[in-house]
Amino acid sequence: MIIALASPRVATSLDDGLSRVERLLSQASAQGARIVCFPEAYLPGLHGVDIDVLPFDRGDEARVLQALSRLSRTYGVATIMGMERITDGGRQNVAVVHGAEGRMLGSQTKNQLAPSEDPFYVPGDTRRIFEVDGVRFGVVICHEGWRYPETVRWAATRGASIVFHPQHTGSNTGGAALTEWGSAAAPYYERAMMMRSIENTIYFASVNYALRFPESATCLIDPSGACQAYLPYGEEGVLVQPIDVRSATGLIATRFAPARYAEAG
Repeated sequence: MIIALASPRVATSLDDGLSRVERLLSQASAQGARIVCFPEAYLPGLHGVDIDVLPFDRGDEARVLQALSRLSRTYGVATIMGMERITDGGRQNVAVVHGAEGRMLGSQTKNQLAPSEDPFYVPGDTRRIFEVDGVRFGVVICHEGWRYPETVRWAATRGASIVFHPQHTGSNTGGAALTEWGSAAAPYYERAMMMRSIENTIYFASVNYALRFPESATCLIDPSGACQAYLPYGEEGVLVQPIDVRSATGLIATRFAPARYAEAG
């Protein structure tokens, strides 16, 4: 299968955001991608960081969902979109999945919020597996994948060949300029990506915004823990890569033996 990770710049309006989504979907589709993943909460933007979050009400939510259905169908690709869901209990940070025919396959909520997000979002409480063209995958959102590796293992033990990781890591206003992928001098995020793949023997696909000062690249990590490919830091674009599902055996994940963790009396 060919997958794509789409890294747009911060949207200045809902129209601008949807235009960027369509452009990157078009580019991914033209290169044969079957699944395209966008960053965390891309529409309307992530609360609690240094970007201007767009106004977003239930009407805007419905508009985005309708557009995603149409765009997935138009370009013949499954789409994983980070966005907000407005519920009676508060706003949720979610990744909504549409199939290539435009039908919504479901969504994954962010269940482990970062402390800085507590004032803005309410967590979800369920996890799910998705399947496109016979390939099973999970979704973990930003902080979950960095700090709660069990979220990735949950998907791996249920047959996921790849876990997609929509995220927002870095700043648009200031910070260090990264030049070397996986550098020991850089923030830990890229090394954490390596661990999420190698500790489960699956692909890990992490997609960041095209920020001026990103703290991690948009990249695909193979089941051995090696970085297969990444986008240049800070550049808007789409990373299109093949994955070999046969190599994503889930071996290390499936050897997990929870019965061996009983507390000794």
